[in-house]
Amino acid sequence: MSLFALSDIRFAYAARPAVLDGVSLRLDAGERLALVGDNGAGKSTLLSLMVGLLKPSGGTVEAFGRARVTEADFAEIRPRAGLVFQDPDDQLFCPTVAEDVAFGPLNTGASRAEARRIVSDTLNGLGLAGFEDRVTHHLSGGEKRLVSLAAVLAMQPEALLLDEPTNALDAKARARLIEVLSGLPQAMVIVSHDPEVREALATRAVLLESGRVADEYPL
Repeated sequence: MSLFALSDIRFAYAARPAVLDGVSLRLDAGERLALVGDNGAGKSTLLSLMVGLLKPSGGTVEAFGRARVTEADFAEIRPRAGLVFQDPDDQLFCPTVAEDVAFGPLNTGASRAEARRIVSDTLNGLGLAGFEDRVTHHLSGGEKRLVSLAAVLAMQPEALLLDEPTNALDAKARARLIEVLSGLPQAMVIVSHDPEVREALATRAVLLESGRVADEYPL
């Protein structure tokens, strides 16, 4: 089953016309798709379009079996397709780790007791037991990256959209994050310039070039 099916997607910023000029792309259940391209090719833009943070000027976004057009359409799918931003400081905004990870479940109807259980289970699964009361902005870069992933995984998504997940990490933190991601069951779109990350995580790769998705790209 296709989790996402994008057809002829077009998008332009005011200062940069035709960033995306007819992109078609599918993500199937269980698939890990690496999205490759130069800086400015529109990779991050495409991830934002997939979850409705940006709206295309043309084309269609289908997600989980339905065309998605309105904000209500996309609000329904965001818990199911978790976007992990390139910079964790753009994603983490609560004072403590527990509050950041609990934010999504609480805002989708979980009780405080349920949210505490979800926080504990999610952090334990990522090797972050005991981080609940840590102050988020005091964490290391690798720790912030894992906590931002935890905040997304707390929603039990079916797909992960990962924007340069190992960017600016040292070797130890990078290896730890790759290990964690390798063990997750979710389908993924992975934006990464790092060939080792793509080789470790992806099942296939495509190239975004000149506003379109080119043929399959070697891992």
